[in-house]
Amino acid sequence: MSLTKTILAVLLMALVTYITRVLPISVFRKEIKSVYIKSFLHYVPYAVLGALTFPDIFYSTGSLITALCGTGVALILALKEKSLVFVALGAIITVAATGLLI
Repeated sequence: MSLTKTILAVLLMALVTYITRVLPISVFRKEIKSVYIKSFLHYVPYAVLGALTFPDIFYSTGSLITALCGTGVALILALKEKSLVFVALGAIITVAATGLLI
């Protein structure tokens, strides 16, 4: 790729990033009073994070069985409202133990 194309690509990416950050500020100048829109905007970051990370869980270990076991333990610990560190360590230990058994 030539230098001109590289610079053009970087400028276009910067423009797209800038537009997506400035557009909501310029469109929503007043406080949003709709309860529906507020709740939607509240949950969007969690939904996007989940959609981006959840599929990778099943391909991260190289074995679907170990990934399912680790995910199961992580979900159980999270439902019991354990800390994030405890949930992550529990999932890691489960994946390692299951990997040794298989």
